[in-house]
Amino acid sequence: MAGNEHEVNRSAKSGRFVKESTAKRQPRTTTTETVGGDADHGEREVHRSASTGKFVTETTTELHPSTTETQKR
Repeated sequence: MAGNEHEVNRSAKSGRFVKESTAKRQPRTTTTETVGGDADHGEREVHRSASTGKFVTETTTELHPSTTETQKR
C-alpha cells in the first residue's frame, strides 16, 4: 500500500467499523476495504453515514457534516 492507504474492517450487516480480530473470526460477515491513498492518482471520494456505514450522496454529506464521513477510494 502506498502513501496513507490502510485497511479498515466493517460489518457487512451494520456497516460499522469492527476490529481486525472480529474480521478474522467472522470473515463471511465482514468486509475489508482499502482507504486513503495518493490523491494524485485520480482516486475518487466516497461519502458514508457515520452511524450506518452506508454510502450517501455528496448532498447528504453537505447537509449533515457531523454525521457523515468522506473517504478516498
